[in-house]
Amino acid sequence: MTESAKRICILGGGFGGLYTALRLNSLPWRTQGAVEIVLIDQRDRFLFAPLLYELVTGELATWEIAPSYSELLADTRIRFIQTTVEAVNQGEKQVQLGSGEILTYDRLVLAVGGETPMDMVPGAAAHALTFRTVEDAQRLQERLRALETTEADKIRVAIVGGGYSGVELACKVADRLGDRGRVRLVERADDILQTSAEFNRKAARDALSERGIWLDLDTTVDRIAADTLTLTYHDQSDELPVDIVLWTVGTRVVPLLNTMDLPRNERQQIQVEPTLQVTGHPDIYALGDLADCQDATGQQVPTTAQSALQQADYAGWNLWAALSDRPQLPFRYQHLGEMMALGVENATLTGLGLKLDGPLAHVARRLTYLYRMPTLDHQIRVGLNWIQQPLRDWLSV
Repeated sequence: MTESAKRICILGGGFGGLYTALRLNSLPWRTQGAVEIVLIDQRDRFLFAPLLYELVTGELATWEIAPSYSELLADTRIRFIQTTVEAVNQGEKQVQLGSGEILTYDRLVLAVGGETPMDMVPGAAAHALTFRTVEDAQRLQERLRALETTEADKIRVAIVGGGYSGVELACKVADRLGDRGRVRLVERADDILQTSAEFNRKAARDALSERGIWLDLDTTVDRIAADTLTLTYHDQSDELPVDIVLWTVGTRVVPLLNTMDLPRNERQQIQVEPTLQVTGHPDIYALGDLADCQDATGQQVPTTAQSALQQADYAGWNLWAALSDRPQLPFRYQHLGEMMALGVENATLTGLGLKLDGPLAHVARRLTYLYRMPTLDHQIRVGLNWIQQPLRDWLSV
């Protein structure tokens, strides 16, 4: 980095972090060395999280949904560092990395996402599986493969949480296991997908019913053991045998943020201005799951991948504007609808005046996500593979 260059440190390589970096890379800086963009993540691969469920059924390969940062950033000015972040010194504007390196920054972007809390129920941390990362999907696949090789008549899987992740995961697991599967979905509310449109809720209920997935509504989890799950429904508790418990409930900020002196809401999310600058800290930007954001119209921004993608576009522009003596733009969130996978080659989609379910929604969902993948090169590689796959399947018959 030259003496005059400004350094932007981006912590977290998910949708918010990676897409902010790519947006910064695309903007017209005054000179080639005007800025150094540093992206830091503890993993070596980006994860296109909405397609993680397809790994369970083998519909997609890891390389398609989790390309390496080295591949994605090969022809950019972005410097990627694979390591953890130990601490941030706000006074000195320094980031302490797990590798021992200390980076001084001019602007800092917090996009480290959240984590699944596993201390809500006794036994969850020891016996339940989360489903957020490629490693989580691989652990689930290993457990399923081991069970599939046994002589057990039934494989019993319980998914805790009737939100988007729980419903999508339940349908994929049921399709993988087929007649051997005994899948149940546990939700403490009186319905699944509380924030979703009724069209999507109905499509999801139908998909769960068609697959014989047992739905436990108004039900809480009391404890989880190695091979049992204790549930309570209307003050009546039952201990049920189970082979796998998947926990999809809740999100909390990562411990790193607890070491920083930043304004928080009651959920410990960082409060930001519509420009995505942290309130009272104009040199720090925050986006994604960890940000409590109201946009330019006062609309509360949901913590979804769709929101993070849109925020990244504004964050990149505003960082460029701040370092180029231009006005920053207040973020304006646009709800473009929602999509869910409901098993193999089945999905639901609402948005922009459309309501689709079944195979057509599955194709629309795939094409939409293909368009949103981070670089054109990766889009082309994945798109060509999807086009060729039916031919390979036909030739192998």
